[in-house]
Amino acid sequence: MSDAIEFIGMVQPRQQSEIHPASGPAVDPGYLRASAQAHDEGGFDRILIGWYSNGPDGLLLAADAAAHTKKVSFLVAHRPGFQAPTTAARAFASLDQLSGGRAAIHVISGGDDTDQARDGDWLGKDDRYARTDEYLDVLKAVWTGEGPVDHEGAYYRIKGASSEVKSVQAPRIPIYFGGASEAALRVAGKHADTYALWGETKAQVRDIVARVRAEAARHGREVKFSLSFRPILAETEEAAWAKAEGILANIRRVRGQAALSTGADSKVKAPQNAGSQRLLDAAALGDRPEGRLYTAIARETGARGNTTALVGTPEQVAEAFLEYHALGVTTFLIRGFDPLEDAVEYGRSLLPATRRLLAEKLAHQDIAA
Repeated sequence: MSDAIEFIGMVQPRQQSEIHPASGPAVDPGYLRASAQAHDEGGFDRILIGWYSNGPDGLLLAADAAAHTKKVSFLVAHRPGFQAPTTAARAFASLDQLSGGRAAIHVISGGDDTDQARDGDWLGKDDRYARTDEYLDVLKAVWTGEGPVDHEGAYYRIKGASSEVKSVQAPRIPIYFGGASEAALRVAGKHADTYALWGETKAQVRDIVARVRAEAARHGREVKFSLSFRPILAETEEAAWAKAEGILANIRRVRGQAALSTGADSKVKAPQNAGSQRLLDAAALGDRPEGRLYTAIARETGARGNTTALVGTPEQVAEAFLEYHALGVTTFLIRGFDPLEDAVEYGRSLLPATRRLLAEKLAHQDIAA
């Protein structure tokens, strides 16, 4: 297990979250840049830019944010299948050049058939992961190849592919990977540098870490692990839990208002993807299944995305991070329900507390040894 710890935040092109319904233009350049700068100044290592079937292009958002930041790196979500792997390789290598070596790709094959269909993809889940496997073979070959790349596969047939633009990072751009089905874990073991999962119980984390490591071992590889949470912080533990319950009430209010205004059914539909199903399994154990883990929001929203929280003071949540770190997690992807304000707070209190506690733990281990 690595002693290092990495923090990834998330930026949106406008203010939006479960308690802040999106409004106004889809891209608010000022908000995007302010959010990116807050993460940069707050000491985050990377910023995730998500993929949405109806949203702005993530690579372009990252390029703009890179021009207005100094150190923070970018993790751009990307769904294989909507762009040729050769053109994606050139696009990400271009971002790496423009940002001075700050690009990474977060590969998400897609877990919802309806959402995939919006962009014209009609493959089933297992076929999507088979395509992703082949896609990443080509992507990595173009990034690292010394000469033209040929490929003959079930989904791609390529002859003589090459790229004049190479990544600043060597040997290539880092690959993060999401997906919790058996098909996903097989691809993760073969290709992922960092495997990303949503915030789960410690037993669930132990299970999936062991399974991904076993898949990676089949290819003679090692994989790092990222865990996603929505930290809810306050000066006291009591105030933090009250804040969490207030956020849950706000989410219910927003969802109810949306249902009234659109006439849509407010009932949460069962998710198709395995990651969301795992979060709902954790939520079935109770709103507070262990320690600082809070699953009520995941249950309320159908666990669509990163929706489990860690609740407490900055010091208490930092201690919870170290408990997961002991299980092999070296990266934490965190974002708040007040995205910009929470990013500032995390940089001010949570990140320093975690790094200090980890340094103290490692120093104590060195003395004991």
